[in-house]
Amino acid sequence: MKLRHPDAARQISRAAIIGAGQMGLGIAYVTALHAKVPLTLHDPSPSVLSSSLKRLDKLFERDVEKARISREEAEAARARITGRQGDGTEGGLEGEDVDLVIEAIPEIPDLKIKLFSRLSALLPPPTILGSNTSSISLTRLAAAASREEGQSLTNTNEGNAQAGRVVGIHFFNPVPQMKLVEVIPALQTSPETLERAREFGKACGKEVTTSADSPGFIANAILMPMINEAIIVLEKGIATKEDIDTTFRLGMAHPMGPLALADLIGLDTCLHIQRVLLQETGDTKYRPAGLLVRMVDAGWVGRKVGKGFYEYDQVR
Repeated sequence: MKLRHPDAARQISRAAIIGAGQMGLGIAYVTALHAKVPLTLHDPSPSVLSSSLKRLDKLFERDVEKARISREEAEAARARITGRQGDGTEGGLEGEDVDLVIEAIPEIPDLKIKLFSRLSALLPPPTILGSNTSSISLTRLAAAASREEGQSLTNTNEGNAQAGRVVGIHFFNPVPQMKLVEVIPALQTSPETLERAREFGKACGKEVTTSADSPGFIANAILMPMINEAIIVLEKGIATKEDIDTTFRLGMAHPMGPLALADLIGLDTCLHIQRVLLQETGDTKYRPAGLLVRMVDAGWVGRKVGKGFYEYDQVR
């Protein structure tokens, strides 16, 4: 793709990540280490932010101990990351010269829509507004960026410019290990924004694929029905969780089975994604298994709490 505007050639020199959970932490890690971009990591919860920064320290230390990176590389990357309490819209990003913002907040449409409306009012183009969403329509998020919160859609040049800098930049969990980024343009996304997002993904050391803005994109349109069917097989008593996962690992060469993978993703996240897909498509293949709903209700949402389909000694 040819770059058609001078802004498209702009490298990402400073970034902000909103949401310091598992995904936000991982995105911050690869942005600082591989892309070598200074960034602020935002989260409204002081405890989540503090915990995330401590986990970053451990990640860098682990990679030094395993000789994946040098001590100097780790220290330089860690120095590029600054924690900041807040969601980025309450004074956090105001006045900052950032080229890219990526939100990694929970997979709840209303939360993301409100955030994009506020971010677009705070940060003018050509700052890219990226979303790590794995299922929510980027076109809806771009539309939210083209208007003030609570206002009707606009079709002005300014509104089009605001919407044109929104793009999906979907990393996979765990971000430091997974080698892929899925880039998703909204209907409104400009070619320049798409190209800059793809180049950023490559700078983070990832292979980049591009998906149309269709529910679930490439990965979750296929993955979520598979995980859901595995849960239904377990719920019906057709097989044990161990036999289901072993079948996928040894019979289909998957690195882990679908139930272990659901624990890694987070059962609450899986449920949010499936509900979005069901709502967006109306296709019953995305209807969540009853067992999945009950496990989320019980708080057994996977590795991050120490219990999902399996139990874990160490919370991620």
